[in-house]
Amino acid sequence: MNEKITRLWATKTKDDEWWSSFVTSPLAIVVNYFVVDFKWLTPNKLTLISFLTAIVSVLFIITGGTQNFIIAAVLIHLSHIFDCMDGQMARYRKTTSLSGSYYDKIADQIQVTLWFGAIGYSAYTQSHSVLPVFLAFIGVAFYSLRGYVKYVTLYTEMSQDNYYVDILAKQVLTVKKQNTAGLGFSFWDNLKWLIAEQRKILLFNEGVFIFMLSLSLVLEVFTPMLWVFSISQLYLGLARGWQRGVQLQSNQKINMEK
Repeated sequence: MNEKITRLWATKTKDDEWWSSFVTSPLAIVVNYFVVDFKWLTPNKLTLISFLTAIVSVLFIITGGTQNFIIAAVLIHLSHIFDCMDGQMARYRKTTSLSGSYYDKIADQIQVTLWFGAIGYSAYTQSHSVLPVFLAFIGVAFYSLRGYVKYVTLYTEMSQDNYYVDILAKQVLTVKKQNTAGLGFSFWDNLKWLIAEQRKILLFNEGVFIFMLSLSLVLEVFTPMLWVFSISQLYLGLARGWQRGVQLQSNQKINMEK
């Protein structure tokens, strides 16, 4: 097996998102094979390229038209491939950084907001109904809530325990996910992994959004997709908020008993 391919495959996130896991992330590895040794190309530059590609895709969506929608769908996938490449490149070169991870996540949040905002606008121009705009707003708002809940949880826990983040970090380090498929595994192992990965679609994260957005652009069917987006994020945002609240209450009881 080619040593470079093996090293690149090892950089693939073991718990990738749904569409990323078996489409965009493997494609990113293929592209990285040819460019990862270009010293002038850095992970941060790839993050910027991914973000700019996403912005261009938004412009094509807003412009409208079948051809522009198809171009936008391709650009959305390219943006996500670049998004996967930056982390892979950093891990391959052993140059991962906190700032790089930070900017990558900020860019992802902005992209999702702009993509669904643009889709809502395009659906409005087609139907002359404000419903798609409202659905896009609800979806983006409650998708953002999922991340905000995590922040509020950390802030609340740290206000009670200054060492909470240290304890959390140690817990993460002790849980190491093992490879169950990929290079060196049999066809059946990979097939079982592929089938098992499909349940991740229910998480409705960015990897699922890439698929949903692209499919809706190619088919030019926006409002039904926005219904799925808004309902899924409304449910997951509220469920995550309730779950974290129960967790905080439970932790408080444990600390009081100590």
